[in-house]
Amino acid sequence: MKNTKLRNSVIIRRFILYARLVRLDKPIGSLLLLWPTLCALWLASAGKPDWHLVAIFTVGTVLMRSAGCAINDFADRDFDRHVKRTAERPLTSGQIKAWEAVLVAAVLALLSLALIQPLNLLTQQLSVLAVLIATSYPYFKRFFALPQAYLGIAFGFGIPMAYAAVLDAVPVEAWVLLLANVFWALAYDTEYAMVDRDDDLRIGLRTSAITFGRYDVLAVMLCYAISLALITAVGLQHRLGAGFLIGMLVAAGIAVYHWTLIRGRDRMRCFAAFRHNNWLGAAVFAGVTLG
Repeated sequence: MKNTKLRNSVIIRRFILYARLVRLDKPIGSLLLLWPTLCALWLASAGKPDWHLVAIFTVGTVLMRSAGCAINDFADRDFDRHVKRTAERPLTSGQIKAWEAVLVAAVLALLSLALIQPLNLLTQQLSVLAVLIATSYPYFKRFFALPQAYLGIAFGFGIPMAYAAVLDAVPVEAWVLLLANVFWALAYDTEYAMVDRDDDLRIGLRTSAITFGRYDVLAVMLCYAISLALITAVGLQHRLGAGFLIGMLVAAGIAVYHWTLIRGRDRMRCFAAFRHNNWLGAAVFAGVTLG
């Protein structure tokens, strides 16, 4: 009996560590992937998506984001120990092994691929590309000046997949929305990178916050503006109603609020702005559904 309790305790502690590895305790990342994907499903289906598709893409988004976190920690394990915010992550702190992180990422990626097997061939093909992009993103920080742009592709690849699942094709507007997501990711992940800029400079990583330099706040606001303008153009093409325009105005107001948070470049306020992007994404989705 005592041995059984001990074994169960070890299993529970291990599960908690794996949950922290894939950021189940921090759902903001999953939401930043989910809102654009849901917008694409609603637009592709003219506001009437099949609910089994909504379920598949919602669960798949969480699985892929979790797999991406695990592989990101594996790739950055030698860097994260030098960054105060990430030094206590399970892999970096030595609480789990590198091979465990790779195994967790592989299992989650395979589950996400299995999830879309009932869908058409085009969606399945795009899902393989999505996995490749997600797993290669962490290494772009070694040499690419704007890795956040590549992150925007990884975080937004549910958009063309959603169109493919509904229409068995990927029209131009899907790629416009993906481009909008790239600019949105540049905005919110630059805010995130502003938190770690000093540490990233010291250890030699590349981020948009470093590349933009003293124009970082201006760059963030321009990226917000371009992203919202592209989404608005797609919405107007669909002849969405007043509800859509109200949603976009709310999203624009949220972006302005973020400017008030980041203009002083205070670390905690920049991090708060990053986290608050959940509400910007929610406003856009609400506008699409109401429109």
